[in-house]
Amino acid sequence: MSGRSRELALMNRRLARTRWFGRLRKQQLHALDSLSEQYGFSIALGDLLILDGSWYVTHAGLLRLAERTRCSGIRVQQVREFCDPSLGRWVFKATVYKSPSSKGFVGYGDADPSNVSPLVRGAEMRVAETRAVNRALRKAYGIGLCSVEELGSFSGSSHPTRNDRKERAPAPQNGPNNGQPRLRDRLSLLVRQHQLDPTLVKRYAAEFCGTEALRDASRELVEDFINQLAEWAAKDREGLLCHLNSYAVPQEVKS
Repeated sequence: MSGRSRELALMNRRLARTRWFGRLRKQQLHALDSLSEQYGFSIALGDLLILDGSWYVTHAGLLRLAERTRCSGIRVQQVREFCDPSLGRWVFKATVYKSPSSKGFVGYGDADPSNVSPLVRGAEMRVAETRAVNRALRKAYGIGLCSVEELGSFSGSSHPTRNDRKERAPAPQNGPNNGQPRLRDRLSLLVRQHQLDPTLVKRYAAEFCGTEALRDASRELVEDFINQLAEWAAKDREGLLCHLNSYAVPQEVKS
């Protein structure tokens, strides 16, 4: 292991122990070392999550890996014969070209209301596209981990409360959003539903998107952040709260 890889592995271990205190076994830490060395994944940047005792890679982590390795390009196509917009069913094919001479690595992604989190209902088309890209990237780089965005719907805390269902009434089917809630509204609902600190969420979002303020980030990055936050909150709220607390500004102690 090179010096840089070892430094990353140690940083990931420290952050993992803090974020998922008491939940990590030796084999999970060994797997984290391997992921740090082989792919350069960073927990601090949101490349990895651990859900139900298993590591998952994120869409952002896969894109950063592609950028580091100078991926030549990604082509995404809608598989029209399997799509049904009236039912919210979408299928995409993604092809990753690691080099100009690469024949390409193909991955397919599908999404419909039955296999997405309730928090991203109405965005099935973009979820399907993200899943296709993730699968193609995982094939291209030999990553056996499933990605967070490929997970289906969840039970338990992911279901909206009675009040949330009222707030999430379908939007009109006209206008610039095509009936889909604005990203700001989706994020606000997510914060309320899981009782998250909005200030800490904004700081985490800004770091995730690589901007000083969330308003400066692109729509695609913000959407990726919201999708990841929704999945994390549904599967491991305590771990998410621990991570958000790392963005709190220490208060000066007055004598």
